Amino acid sequence: DAARLIALGDADVMVAGGTEAAVCELGIGGFCAARALSVAFNDEPTRASRPWDRDRDGFVMGEGSGVIVLEEYEHAKARGATIYAEVAGYGMSGDAHHITAPSDTGDGAFRSMRMALRDAGVTPEQVQYVNAHGTSTPMGDDLELGAVERLWGEAGSKLAMSSTKSSVGHLLGAAGAVEAVFSIQAIRDNVAPPTLNLENPSRESIIDRVALQAQPRPIEYALSNSFGFGGTNASVVFRRAP
Repeated sequence: DAARLIALGDADVMVAGGTEAAVCELGIGGFCAARALSVAFNDEPTRASRPWDRDRDGFVMGEGSGVIVLEEYEHAKARGATIYAEVAGYGMSGDAHHITAPSDTGDGAFRSMRMALRDAGVTPEQVQYVNAHGTSTPMGDDLELGAVERLWGEAGSKLAMSSTKSSVGHLLGAAGAVEAVFSIQAIRDNVAPPTLNLENPSRESIIDRVALQAQPRPIEYALSNSFGFGGTNASVVFRRAP
C-alpha cells in the first residue's frame, strides 16, 4: 500500500516495515497449543528451523524488525539518495479455506505470485530469486514449493529459492519486512542466501533451494512471499534499481 500511495502521487516518501517480540509465555504457549512449533530439536535449537528438510516438524519463533524507506524515483534522485532496488509489482490473494490452514492445493500462493509478476510486467523466466515464506512446517513448505513449480514450469531449473527463516526464525508480523530486506540485499550483492539445515530434502525438485551455503549468482529480479494463517497471501517483486 505504501508503494501504491507513492505511485498515485499521494506521497513522495513512505516508511514501511514491521516489528515483533512475541517470544514470551503467551506467544510460545499459543503456538504450542496449535502444535505449530518445532519440538524435535529442543536440545539443538540451531538445527530446528529446516525448511523442505524431511525432518522438519514446525516453525521456530524469532524476534526482530525490518523497515524500508520507499520513495518516488525522481524525488530520491534529486536528493542524492542511495537506491537499492525498485518495487516492481505486488500481488495478494485469500484462500478462504480454513481459519489457520492453507488450501491444500497451494492455489492461493500460486495466484499471489502470478498477480505480482503480472503487476511487475515480467515473466517467471525473468526472476532469478525467490525468498520463500518457507516456515519449516510439513504441509506449508511443500505447498509453496508446488506453487512455485507450477508457475515457473521448466524455467524453474534456473531459479534459486531459499528460506531465510532457517537463519532468523519466523518473525511473525515482522517476517515480511525482514524478508523484503533479504531480497533487496540479494539483488544488491548478487547472492542468493542459503536455506540452513536443508540436509535431506523431503522431495526432489528442479528448483534450487540453495541448501546450506549462499550462492553467488546474477539477480536482477527477486520475489518475496509472505503467507499468513488462514490463507492470507502476499508477494512482492523487486528489481535492480535503474
